[in-house]
Amino acid sequence: MALLDPRPRPRALVPYGKTLLAVTLAFAAGMVVEGSRAQATPTEASPYAATGELARVLVIAEQNYVDPVDRDKAVRGAITGMVASLDPHSHYLPPVEYKDFQNDTEGRFGGIGIEVDARGDEIKVLAPIEGAPAARAGVKAGDVVVAVDGEGVRESGVEKVIKKLRGPAGTKVKVVLRRDGTRGLISLEITREDIHVHSVASKGLQGNVAYIRLKQFQEGSHGEILEAAAKLRKTGTIAGLLLDLRNNPGGLVDEATEIADEVLESGVIYSMRRRGQTIEEARAKGGGAFATVPVVVLVNEWSASASELLTGALQDHKRALVVGAATFGKGSVQTILSLPGGAGLKLTTARYFTPSGHAIQADGIHPDVLLETSTRMAQDGGAPSIRERDLENHLPPEGPQGGSPPAARADAGATTVDGGPSAESLTVADIPEDPTTSKDLVLRTGYQLLRSKMDGR
Repeated sequence: MALLDPRPRPRALVPYGKTLLAVTLAFAAGMVVEGSRAQATPTEASPYAATGELARVLVIAEQNYVDPVDRDKAVRGAITGMVASLDPHSHYLPPVEYKDFQNDTEGRFGGIGIEVDARGDEIKVLAPIEGAPAARAGVKAGDVVVAVDGEGVRESGVEKVIKKLRGPAGTKVKVVLRRDGTRGLISLEITREDIHVHSVASKGLQGNVAYIRLKQFQEGSHGEILEAAAKLRKTGTIAGLLLDLRNNPGGLVDEATEIADEVLESGVIYSMRRRGQTIEEARAKGGGAFATVPVVVLVNEWSASASELLTGALQDHKRALVVGAATFGKGSVQTILSLPGGAGLKLTTARYFTPSGHAIQADGIHPDVLLETSTRMAQDGGAPSIRERDLENHLPPEGPQGGSPPAARADAGATTVDGGPSAESLTVADIPEDPTTSKDLVLRTGYQLLRSKMDGR
């Protein structure tokens, strides 16, 4: 299965997809099988020369290490290091991690049911999922997670603490929270349940504008968007679409393709290339739910992978005006391969390109209206934005990019605005029906530009 892996960030991620890119590894002792022919492999080209060195090191360690060596653990560590050395998005997944990965793809996991934003050394609750254990226990949006089962966030790190929130349904977890306006800390014992996370949230705005926030691309995201559109149409026509992809880490290739097809009438959605050759090209079929209405897409530095693929397709076909900060810049595709014993391999197998041939890898999507909110945060002492090009050992770009993005839209121009503090962490319920009154500058600007496009039709 192929996926557009999300950018690294300290929160639960959902990376994979359904499209299988054929990756076949066939080995015989001293031979490489190619079609129906078997050819002798030179010793220096054989993978067994390298594994022989690994075996020698393992034997030396087993004979001389200060404590007995767990051979399985040592071998798994070697595999993990080998795959991780390729690029930041290729990983060996032991059986437990692989199973969790598969559950994430379906949007299901055992936990307490909260959406969090984790930056620096703080885990902030964006919203408790309605009806989930956390909501019933009294967790509120804006609460800050201080510790989970005795593990403090500052001492153990956000990733480790977030993982401790998950667990089998029926098990208990102790969560310590800090809440503005409340003296002291709040300690809650919550019983985990099987949680289903929806990837789409929507709201009708003034002027028959459909606001849709797509949090990630998981199984069923395309169907969720169609359901949201149907629900909004019950209250009136949809005259414009405001698509919010901020903080969207990516996910399933197929879901992103189907959603792009709902906006485009025809043409290429994206292409994939491996070793300089095009291996796949997706095209729109037309007749989509939003194919005839003006569209504005909101992005930020945390918009990555599949969200960049979708944004790039709409921008290149001039179907959407893109507003916000330059995106993360992850333009590679990962294929998920099952291994014996329940483990998995996530391997980078291709780069993807927008319809115009723009290489997103290590560059990202350049908004038509640039609101550099992240720059303001860094200047004010906040954590600076990290993008794909800042990751050690990142996949090098291939093709046109690196300061040569597609030309800005003629009807908007490329505008830079000092965005001020960002408010994209607000829940959809907090968004006013008239976003011109919102504190969220990107939302406010995007809505105003969309209304202008609607009025000018």
